[in-house]
Amino acid sequence: MKLLLTGSSGFIGRNLAEWFCDKYSIKSPDRKELNLLDKDAVEKYLEKEQFDIIIHAANTNNTRNNMVSSYDVLDRNLRMFFNLERCNMYYGKMLYFGSGAEYDMQHYIPQMKEGYFGTNIPQDAYGFSKYIMSRVSEQNNNIYNLRLFGVYGKYEEWERRFISNAICRALKGKNITIQKNIYFDYLWIDDLCRIVEWFVKEEPVYKQYNVCRGSRIDLYTLAYMIREILNIDCEIIVGEQGWKPEYTGNNKRLLQEIGDFQFTGFKESICNLCEFYRFHIDMIDENKLIG
Repeated sequence: MKLLLTGSSGFIGRNLAEWFCDKYSIKSPDRKELNLLDKDAVEKYLEKEQFDIIIHAANTNNTRNNMVSSYDVLDRNLRMFFNLERCNMYYGKMLYFGSGAEYDMQHYIPQMKEGYFGTNIPQDAYGFSKYIMSRVSEQNNNIYNLRLFGVYGKYEEWERRFISNAICRALKGKNITIQKNIYFDYLWIDDLCRIVEWFVKEEPVYKQYNVCRGSRIDLYTLAYMIREILNIDCEIIVGEQGWKPEYTGNNKRLLQEIGDFQFTGFKESICNLCEFYRFHIDMIDENKLIG
């Protein structure tokens, strides 16, 4: 099977590249080799290569290395997606990563189901870009939306992503900080890779799936767990009392298709992530840790 992976330098793409490298014939061109914003270059490349599967993990959002305007977030995400979508006759199927932001952050409800999509239109550029992509994929016979909520693991932005940020802050002798507590639906990156592999091998029934654990955990509980695993007596500081709106998804549609899937426990995955950062502690610049 011949795969194209976009966004292989990012958090999810880098993990997927490692996961699939020994299993399939996989190409993961960088921006110089394939500019996804260039319509003609994308068409020429796809017509030549004839991939069985495209895993579209390239994404534009405000990150540590890429501070962009709202317009650019919307423009780039849509341009990359539509340059691939318009050439769907040249590949078997495309899997891309949507976001719970499609449900609109101003109207989150607990355990959002796929049927809740479209009830509200996202006001932010990132969520709106994903919303438009989802609308299009609903009408396309070989494009599937794997809608993510919170994913954590190695290579994520330790400067600002909560779980990695909390681990790195504790290892650097800093307090763990929480702006305001919230219930999240967090998915371990290795579990995501296993789920994506199922979608690569099988033919899904639906066009959209909430790819999440389907259960909630709050930031304070995670912070306490991290402190316990590291055996570091740091303080956990909550900036504002109360709760942000819960950000969780219902994954029954996913589990009905993939069967008996066992999610990795939080303690096991966080232990693994703590060991990763212990080993790579020299790469962590404590001055960049947001808190």
